[in-house]
Amino acid sequence: MNIVISQSMLFPWVGLLEQVRLANVFVHYDDVQFSKGSFVNRVQIKTPQGMRWMTVPLVDLHLGQKINEVKVPPTSTWGKTHMALLENSFASAPFRQDALELVANVYARDYANVGELARASLMALIEYFGLDVNCRFIDVQSLDISGSSSDRVLSVVKRLEGNKYITGHGAGRYLNHELFERSDVAVEYMAYNCAPYPQAHGDFTPYVSALDLVANCGKLGLESINSGTTDWRSFKNESA
Repeated sequence: MNIVISQSMLFPWVGLLEQVRLANVFVHYDDVQFSKGSFVNRVQIKTPQGMRWMTVPLVDLHLGQKINEVKVPPTSTWGKTHMALLENSFASAPFRQDALELVANVYARDYANVGELARASLMALIEYFGLDVNCRFIDVQSLDISGSSSDRVLSVVKRLEGNKYITGHGAGRYLNHELFERSDVAVEYMAYNCAPYPQAHGDFTPYVSALDLVANCGKLGLESINSGTTDWRSFKNESA
């Protein structure tokens, strides 16, 4: 049973969708501290004028707030700016209408907090590519598991009867791999292929919102969501 645990991200890059593709269970992990500069409320967009950040404004952010506690203004006050940025980016893309409608549907309502908004944007991409068919989605709060860092992550995996934890590269800075091994849980890191696809505005880059994949490839973009994993020891050796 493959478990992926991740904070929600605003219309994330393809790499997060690849984690979903490999997961049997995906855990939304939005009851942890919001980190300024994270991808919860912003993502890069490739435009004719170069790379631009698409950012959701926050209301009265203060230190120590959890992702699911950070408020956002009504979508009507900033959503049109995002749509204009995307229209500029995707002007010549063959499936631009798919991408724009996907965003418009997410922005058609207001959200209680930035985590709820980011989760809706992530799920819209997941559903577009059909990645929800073989994966179950859980809010970590529904599991009522306390603790922090590696201990809590391992407890979540064990509660879900997982035997493999798949994660992105950021976990390499804090994860206690031996703790997982002692519980017979394998840890594997993403081995991102960063598979190129037809893309406008200069040289290809994978580090933009997966909306770019939607706009340029439509449903066939699923073929580019194809990365695998590597075991944690190999990952650590390669990173050293």
